[in-house]
Amino acid sequence: MFKNNFPNKISIFPLSNAVFFPKTMLPLNIFEDRYIQLVKDCMKEEKMFGMVQPRYDAKNLKKPEVYKVGCLGKIISFNETSDKRFVITLSGIIRFKIKEELENEKLYRKFNVDYSDFLKDLENKNLKTDSENNIFKKIKIFFEKVNYAVEYNELIKLEFEQLINTVCMISPFSIKEKQRLIECVNINDKLKALDEIISASIFDLEEHKTIQ
Repeated sequence: MFKNNFPNKISIFPLSNAVFFPKTMLPLNIFEDRYIQLVKDCMKEEKMFGMVQPRYDAKNLKKPEVYKVGCLGKIISFNETSDKRFVITLSGIIRFKIKEELENEKLYRKFNVDYSDFLKDLENKNLKTDSENNIFKKIKIFFEKVNYAVEYNELIKLEFEQLINTVCMISPFSIKEKQRLIECVNINDKLKALDEIISASIFDLEEHKTIQ
């Protein structure tokens, strides 16, 4: 799959605290009119739209400023409920950088995006690094300390980069921390950032416990 397969003008679903990575799956419950319209339109075409985080300090809640890096996904499952909601699963493909917002008569927003910084997202290499065991041990400690239920046996079956992307997506990090992770271009930078975030979180949890 190459860059030219992806549209440069895409519909965007801004969703706070929902970082979305390539090679991950994101279940979504669609109930707002604007996003019902978005999904309907996408289902008529290539079934693709982008996910991006609104800025945590956005002043316009109806049309908030968004971060510049998000991820393009494809709808791989679709169900309509009896109360007219859509329950979908989005499969992450490639990250993008927003260039500009487009004029649009639809209820939802559209943006002109560029994928060139993130073409390595399309590679299917089963990466192995010396730090794999160390980072996974730290991830397990972190989830245990925050009482976060995770199926470790299922998690470790994933290809390494997919595993790291999944951890970045499901972990209870802040909006700024999640955005830092999605903006890391390569896996080594992402591992370093993830290690720093988890280490700081573990330290804060232990410090808070000591004070109590």
